[in-house]
Amino acid sequence: MTSLTIALDMMGGDNGPSSTIPAAIRAAIRYKNIHFLLYGDSDTISYQLDKHADNTTKLILNRLEIRHCSESVEMTDKPSSILRNKKDASMRRMLESVASKTAQGCVSAGNTGALFALAYYLIKTHEGIDRPALVSALPTAKQNRVFLLDLGANVNCNAETLFQYGVMGSVLAEHVAEIPKPRVALLNVGEEDIKGNAQVKSADQLLRASESIHYVGYVEGDDLFTDVVDVVVTDGFTGNIALKSTEGLAKLIINEVKHYSERNLLTRVTARLALPLLKKIYNRVNPDQYNGASLIGLRGTVIKSHGNASSEAFFYAIQRAIDEASNRVPEKIKTSIETVMLEQL
Repeated sequence: MTSLTIALDMMGGDNGPSSTIPAAIRAAIRYKNIHFLLYGDSDTISYQLDKHADNTTKLILNRLEIRHCSESVEMTDKPSSILRNKKDASMRRMLESVASKTAQGCVSAGNTGALFALAYYLIKTHEGIDRPALVSALPTAKQNRVFLLDLGANVNCNAETLFQYGVMGSVLAEHVAEIPKPRVALLNVGEEDIKGNAQVKSADQLLRASESIHYVGYVEGDDLFTDVVDVVVTDGFTGNIALKSTEGLAKLIINEVKHYSERNLLTRVTARLALPLLKKIYNRVNPDQYNGASLIGLRGTVIKSHGNASSEAFFYAIQRAIDEASNRVPEKIKTSIETVMLEQL
């Protein structure tokens, strides 16, 4: 893997440095060729680094560079206010490092609206892309995964925007998940051609006409986990509800298994015998390992972590940033969009 620099917003999210520092340490140990820029209050970051220091972490401290910031973005801050104020906020400084090419990717668990607005303003989208989209991966049958976008960056999307999402999602699936000729579909209320609203039907026509995308038509919500497609495109309102519903269901399954395994002696013994199988199921549905939504369409790699992410979950978000930056996903999206634009001439 080529040497990279990844910038991290250490102050964002509900847990701040208590989650982001252990995750950064773990990533630095795992990826020996990655340099990390840690944006936030230097005293707080230094304290957390010392708290987690051991013989192993001392060897990687030279790749964890602290960049002091006097401000941070709060979850209650309005994006418009942050754009005008808080010039020294850790989130903003982190994004500026990507805009200036000092870093090749970045991760924040902070305010989603602020991250979107700042990234759109500072890093900007590629020519031909109207709005960036939030995309994440979900587990499917056969040990595969499906990419779902948009997850809430744009609540209302027209047909052209949905078409652009299809192009970007296809590039992400091909170059990060290494899926040759990814199958792209539109999320709809039915698979029949007569179903769907006006923008979905128009997007369907645009995707069918493109030679750059392996478009397979409509899918319904129950197809998200069946491995029938690799990329599912929808508007941000629908996508966010679908994502949160799947995360809630996964947590319900995990909690129910724990509850029933502790009911009595028999269930405890049965659970102990089934522990290897239960661990495999848990690892497949645990939302932490799918943490990290990519804000694609920008001229740099930006990853949004859950606001309440644990250190393990934040580590997976860092891992996603490294994967996309090392595979040069923004540049490949630019090339694909340019090809599609030529098709439409």
